[in-house]
Amino acid sequence: MSEIPRGKVTIYDSTLREGEQMPGVRFTPEHKLEIAKMLIEAGVPQIEAGFAAVSAEECQAIRSIASLKGGAEILSLSRAKKEDIDAAMSCDVDMVLIFIATSDLHMKKKLRMTEDQVIEAISSSVQYAKDHGLKVGLSTEDTTRSELPFLKRAYSAASDSGADRLGITDTLGCATPKMISDLVRFIKGFSKRPVSVHLHNDFGLALANALAAVDAGAGAVATTVCGFGERAGNVPLEQFAMAMKHLYGRDLGIRTEMLTPIAEKVSACAKIQMSPIQPWVGAHAFAHESGIHVAAVLNDPRTYEFLPPETVGNKRNIVMGKHSGRSLMAAKLKEKNISARKGELDEIFSRVKKLGEKNGKVSEEEFWTIVDSVLKTG
Repeated sequence: MSEIPRGKVTIYDSTLREGEQMPGVRFTPEHKLEIAKMLIEAGVPQIEAGFAAVSAEECQAIRSIASLKGGAEILSLSRAKKEDIDAAMSCDVDMVLIFIATSDLHMKKKLRMTEDQVIEAISSSVQYAKDHGLKVGLSTEDTTRSELPFLKRAYSAASDSGADRLGITDTLGCATPKMISDLVRFIKGFSKRPVSVHLHNDFGLALANALAAVDAGAGAVATTVCGFGERAGNVPLEQFAMAMKHLYGRDLGIRTEMLTPIAEKVSACAKIQMSPIQPWVGAHAFAHESGIHVAAVLNDPRTYEFLPPETVGNKRNIVMGKHSGRSLMAAKLKEKNISARKGELDEIFSRVKKLGEKNGKVSEEEFWTIVDSVLKTG
């Protein structure tokens, strides 16, 4: 991938809206407020707080978040309908994210609208929101399965009506990075409006597609904490922020040391156990068991850690098991000023390996029980 351009890139986090659409997840208004406060403290510049038209409770939650006045802009999702925009306005949001489908399949089978009707809905809804003082993002749903000529009509109608941002939505996560790059460049070829992307992860390409979008000139990327969202989820906030900062040299203003605490909070509120191998924020993201790896990490963590775990608020975890080496056990004994002869250390090592093969890992308590047994016998 080429060097990412230096233009402004805005994260608009959708954990409180898209993340809650993950099956079985419900954030209470109190949860939403707590998570929003953490996102604001972490420096997230825009928060998609919900979908105001969903319910009175949803409106109240969005309104509470909008009242925080913590420096982040608060956004609400909206269909291209006057009543949805009215609901968003009643919550005192800064920006409304209007969406409408533009693929033939969605227009015919879901909306039951003609192309001209969709264009009229875009023009009238964007104009209505602008007339009432809102910033407006217009996103085409199922963009990546839409025809380019019609997309140009849709985005041009939104732009002519005053939309502040034009959004691409990879609704089924079926686009490649090249396709996303081409779409961003296609829009920028006829409009000067900033381009945003909302990307799903069905093919495991959400992060790659987000980076490709920014590389092509997109100015805003939707994220969710841990990638939580419908089906296979979305662009993970922590992965995108870290990749931009440490692989591309683009600090987006995110306090990365808060990423693990936020991930833990969202997982707890969602009642979804975070994967231990979740990049950066998972329990195993900085865990080491292999004897070769542990020996190197004990000497210099940079050998197997690109960055210290504290960078993202996580912690290092040295795990004992069947792959552990003598150097770890010797180091643990040295920490407690316990001396062991070579034969004793060999016996400790042998017992730890056997227990690791049986159980998969060896706990601290089990390790010290082995040590006590071997040294007393010796």
